[in-house]
Amino acid sequence: MTEYLVSLLAGLAVGAAYGLLQVRSPAPPVIALVGLLGMVLGERAIIAAKHHLSSSNQAAIRQVLVGTQKGDLDHAKGTSK
Repeated sequence: MTEYLVSLLAGLAVGAAYGLLQVRSPAPPVIALVGLLGMVLGERAIIAAKHHLSSSNQAAIRQVLVGTQKGDLDHAKGTSK
C-alpha cells in the first residue's frame, strides 16, 4: 500500500512541476487511464472469483468426504439408518 501512495505522490509532484513549467504532460489521456483501471479491476475480479469458487469447492468436497467417512463407519458398526 505504501508503494501506491509513494507512486501517487511522485506523480502529483511531477504533474505540478509540469504545470508550473507550462509543459504538456506526456501521460495518456484520462480515458485511457480509466480503461486501464477497468482492465486491472476485471483481472482482480477473475482472481477473486476463482479463489471463491475453489474455496467453495474445497469445502463441499470436505463435507462430502467427511459425510462418506462417517457413513462408512456407521455401516461398519452396523448402526446405519
